[in-house]
Amino acid sequence: MISKPIIKLTILFTLTCFFQMQAQVTPYNGNPDTSFETARQLAFNQQRKQAQDTLVKVLKKYPDYHEIRTFLASTYSWDGDYKKARKEYAYVIEKAPQNKENWVAAIKNESWSDAHYDALEMAKTALKIFPNDTEITLLKASALKNIDKPIEAQSTIKELVAKNPDNKEAKEFLNDLNSTVRTNNIGVRAAVDLYSKVFDPMQYYTLSYSKQTKYGSIIGKFNFSRRFNENGTQVEIDMYPKITKGLYAYVNVGFANTFLFPDLRYGAELYKSLPHSLEISAGFRTLKYSTTTNIYTGSIGWYTGNSYWSLRPYFTPGDGGTSTSAALNYRKYRQNADNYISFVYSMGISPEVNQFKFDANDAAIINLKTQRFNVGYFFSTNKDKNAWGAQFDVAHQEISFDPGNYFWIYSLSVSWNLKFK
Repeated sequence: MISKPIIKLTILFTLTCFFQMQAQVTPYNGNPDTSFETARQLAFNQQRKQAQDTLVKVLKKYPDYHEIRTFLASTYSWDGDYKKARKEYAYVIEKAPQNKENWVAAIKNESWSDAHYDALEMAKTALKIFPNDTEITLLKASALKNIDKPIEAQSTIKELVAKNPDNKEAKEFLNDLNSTVRTNNIGVRAAVDLYSKVFDPMQYYTLSYSKQTKYGSIIGKFNFSRRFNENGTQVEIDMYPKITKGLYAYVNVGFANTFLFPDLRYGAELYKSLPHSLEISAGFRTLKYSTTTNIYTGSIGWYTGNSYWSLRPYFTPGDGGTSTSAALNYRKYRQNADNYISFVYSMGISPEVNQFKFDANDAAIINLKTQRFNVGYFFSTNKDKNAWGAQFDVAHQEISFDPGNYFWIYSLSVSWNLKFK
């Protein structure tokens, strides 16, 4: 039998919960303007939680009081609660897209949360509504700088200064970019493949130099490989010329005089930006050993927030039919393009991706059954002057001279890049 004190406590607890619920659902009946002013005073006196509670209560009755919602979003942003702020800014922008102040505040919220890709996309959208707006253009340039696109940032600001030569903030930003932007890059990469059977470890090294220009970037590479107790080298040049707004290309050519690399390799690809942060491409690669292998490829990529997804297939025609492989890539960026974690899963094998795994017989083994998983971590130090990377890769691959049997390949690579003016 339940004692009377327990019954009394249970009743008391139930009544307390009931009255609390009643208090929570009590409709707002005050003056929204008065409540807004009170909330502003609370917020500016470091009592933001109380201010936010008041603003939320008012918005339940007046959901389209945009000035209140914008101020609520601002308080969330001040507190570092960027996700809540993003939700409120999205609401007012959808309802009142012609309010520039909301766009500016929303873009700044993304920048403060290190969501620089989101900030850039939002700035681009806002400039369609407010063409040539100085404040939004500056935010766009800032986002470009933060995602490590300094040349595009410079170009954006130069156009702004040309149209507004008396704008002090734009001129100071341009001077800062001119003095800090690093357009040169020297890189070193080392990798090793370890086989579960059959083959000894294989080593690969790359020394590279790249230069960013207003016409695109150019990269020179010197590759060294040690495999099958032989050493071999290859020289490559990669270029990414800009053709027009939203359209650029990739061009590659490489030379070698060893069976460890193709005697000649070349390729080209066109990339086109699409609405909704999508990008597509199409191109080819050609590898010349004792025979010539042509590979046709393309990609579809999607930027969503600070994430990037891409799917790339490869089609390699041959006497036995067309070999098909594909790779799915995911990257999660942090503050810029040098700081991210990546995951890649691929099925099938392509001489383009795995050129270092091939020799003159590659045309005969492109149909090998393979599954591969790669994880990479990349970060920068010393104000983004140094960029570091490490990748681990595991593959389950069919043995070319023993079809139906497989070995495991474990790969590890590390890289370092130094940026300078």
